[in-house]
Amino acid sequence: MNRTTMSLIGAVAALAAVTGVAAVAAPGEDAGTTASKAATLPVQRSSLMCPAPTSSEVGETTYTAFTPKGAKAGKGTADLRAAADGRADDTGKKGKDAKSPKGGTKPVAPLKAPGTPVTETTDSSDAPALIGTADGGLAPGWSVQQTSEVSAGTGRGVLGTACTAPDTDFWFPGAGTSADRQDYVHLTNPDDTAAVVDLKLYGKDGALKGTSGEDIQVPPHSSVPVLLSTLSDTRAADVTLHVTAREGRVGAAVQAGDDKLGGDWLPASADPASAASGLVLPGIPADASSVRLVAMAPGSADADLKVQLATPTGSIVPAGLETLHLKSGSTTAVDLKDLTKGEAGSLVLTPAEGSDAPVAAALQVVRGKGSDQEMAFIPATKPVGTRATAADNRAKGSTLSLVAPQKGKDARVKVTASAGSGGGSPAAKTYTVKGGSTLAVEPPRPSGLKGSYALTVEPAEGSGPVYAARTLALPHGGVQGFTVQTLPDDRGLVQVPTASWNMSVLND
Repeated sequence: MNRTTMSLIGAVAALAAVTGVAAVAAPGEDAGTTASKAATLPVQRSSLMCPAPTSSEVGETTYTAFTPKGAKAGKGTADLRAAADGRADDTGKKGKDAKSPKGGTKPVAPLKAPGTPVTETTDSSDAPALIGTADGGLAPGWSVQQTSEVSAGTGRGVLGTACTAPDTDFWFPGAGTSADRQDYVHLTNPDDTAAVVDLKLYGKDGALKGTSGEDIQVPPHSSVPVLLSTLSDTRAADVTLHVTAREGRVGAAVQAGDDKLGGDWLPASADPASAASGLVLPGIPADASSVRLVAMAPGSADADLKVQLATPTGSIVPAGLETLHLKSGSTTAVDLKDLTKGEAGSLVLTPAEGSDAPVAAALQVVRGKGSDQEMAFIPATKPVGTRATAADNRAKGSTLSLVAPQKGKDARVKVTASAGSGGGSPAAKTYTVKGGSTLAVEPPRPSGLKGSYALTVEPAEGSGPVYAARTLALPHGGVQGFTVQTLPDDRGLVQVPTASWNMSVLND
């Protein structure tokens, strides 16, 4: 085999290890044949973006970075760096380059080895967005959690988000432009060239009229926040935001703030195309006082969904909501009230017979009553896959929800608590989740825990599909502040093709 052939195969392998699943068919083979010859390998590089946390003078933010231990760890690097302020002032001049949350340009939460989380805290009201990369042995499953505690003002409470990988397309059902909401979408560009982004809002009657959501420039290595209420004159409590990067790619997250209900981060819903096999929204707290479903069918066809609640004892149909009809291009909101009735649960949406339209969906969950209320969001998410990670857990206040959505397909899951950021020994426990049910547990904690720790969730071989979410509850004045993060696959492994090649073609 000549050098050209070796370079081609090396390039394909490198691309797969960085970007995800890759399959290359040799001449005369189809993709299915090639996939069967693919090797599963750890990724060699991961990228994450964390939005600017809070502008409050009475807020504190903790970053927690973690990479699970792997079979072949190896050396590597993993850290985050401050993004520049990509907004232009009234003269058109771009904002100043940002410094790290604690000043200067030093990296944030740099990891030294897999298996032990690293934390860093800031109380700066102008802490920047962060752009991070991990490579080598620290790349597979690298996860960063950003948790803020804000004691007063619109958006008070516990705000948490898992920092996300860049992409070109995001759907956010559950955003708002009403008078009592202040929702910002944060757009962060990790690359060396500018990104051009379009924003579009959809309400109950279709697209909201607006003129300022197109051609938003996000300079290289910069972040731009956009107040959603400035995109349209229409005020609506429940809208869906569509973020499209026409040039480049961005990280995107919505920071939702409510005058009465506090605030939290609204993550993007799972790819709407995945709704053909159903959507799962895991981890509704047992004491939820209000649950609101916001959903949209973004395609050209209406969608009809069967609605079920996976409880600890099995699946039930919520009273009066056997099916849900979604009009194409419009946002539908349904008040499910105190849906869980004192038991933890997960919402499962499956296509009704004859309906295969894509759907994006999220839940707004409220705990508490009267003036002591806090809200959080649960988007439709992907299954755990090979492994999922929640990076920031404390000695008290973590609840892990596991749901096996398919009746008759039980899930068996190993949950591992890492060493603590300040000390402690790992611990593990295995759970069985009955098909069609939700299991909410206080997860294992490291013995001798000091600091915070990470959780990894790994389905056993032969397990039925499982979805997961972690709730972190922290005391916050007169109400228990909380945030919920779903746990999709942590992208630690990819398939690299090992197909046989037609030598005469490669040598040409």
